[in-house]
Amino acid sequence: MQIKYLSACIIFGLVFILFFSIIFPVQASVCRNLQGHQICIISIKRSAKNYWEYRAIVSVDGVKRPLEVYNCREQNKLEADGKIVPFDNIDAGRLICRYFQNQS
Repeated sequence: MQIKYLSACIIFGLVFILFFSIIFPVQASVCRNLQGHQICIISIKRSAKNYWEYRAIVSVDGVKRPLEVYNCREQNKLEADGKIVPFDNIDAGRLICRYFQNQS
């Protein structure tokens, strides 16, 4: 009788440990408020060739934008349609360049 309880406790303990050891994916994003707008960096990749360029997907006020290339050296971005546009005052590029400049 004692062995049945011991084996049941061991199985329960293993299932308990296994259940809490599973890591679920988390949608981590960096969000900042900039002049009344919420800008979130959803995904970002630094260029290996040009360390001052970042490929990022951002959302502004909850509206997701397509992948854009942010050039921190020249303070402009390459939009999905191929247009090169300088950073605005409330542009995500300013946030990306400021935030990741301090991280490296």
